Amino acid sequence: MISFPNCKINLGLNIIRKREDGFHDLETVFLPVPFTDVLEIIASDKIEFAVTGFHVDANDNLCIKAYNLLKKDFPELPAIKMHLHKAIPLGAGLGGGSSDAAFTLQLLNEKFKLNLKTEQLLDYALQLGSDGPFFILNKPCFATGRGEILQPINIDLTNYKLLLVNPGIHINTKWAFTKITPQQPKASIKEIITQPLETWKDKLQNDFEVPVFAEYPEIEKLKNDLYMQGALYASMSGSGSTIFGIFSKEANIQSTQNDKYFYKVIDI
Repeated sequence: MISFPNCKINLGLNIIRKREDGFHDLETVFLPVPFTDVLEIIASDKIEFAVTGFHVDANDNLCIKAYNLLKKDFPELPAIKMHLHKAIPLGAGLGGGSSDAAFTLQLLNEKFKLNLKTEQLLDYALQLGSDGPFFILNKPCFATGRGEILQPINIDLTNYKLLLVNPGIHINTKWAFTKITPQQPKASIKEIITQPLETWKDKLQNDFEVPVFAEYPEIEKLKNDLYMQGALYASMSGSGSTIFGIFSKEANIQSTQNDKYFYKVIDI
């Protein structure tokens, strides 16, 4: 059985407060993006995990963790062979690992008839990552709490295209959080995204940009370059380091490409 775990971008990201449990309350809009990894699961005599594409640590992979999580509650779950083709850059703010884990849960549920309901899948996915539940729903959502409280929203960007640029810089999310001073935003992201996209530039912010840009000016330059190329809105996704630009469908994107960077143009 094969599935295609997609990535996401964050439209705005406000860090509101640090919680007693060590996590942070935040608000963001998760937008699914049709750029995917490929995940295949088949029954096997022993546990096997193979990876192609971008290199990942097979001994510390969220797909294996997802399998082990279900195995605890469903000891009858048979051994499997998994093949993950990794096309989404790692540690890039695109949620690729969480997506792989969420899709693993769903594939195992379907293939082996575990009869898990959506709420149960959401709970398992949260144990694997704060943005895991989003990939169970996999539709545009306004997210609060750790990112697990999800409210589906209507947002139509079909008249636009997306450029993803990843410079290959790995941002440590825990480090990024230590550089943030949480605060209540002046306006909620939920309200801002109802306004014309052209107004987002001055209103829709990602709080991680300030510390990340200070540490890695190269990433800030990427964002500025996208605006120079005609992006209607540009931002860093998550804690980085991917920068995305939203362009009109007719835009001719001619950004100077760096051989060390990852580029992907996508119809939203």
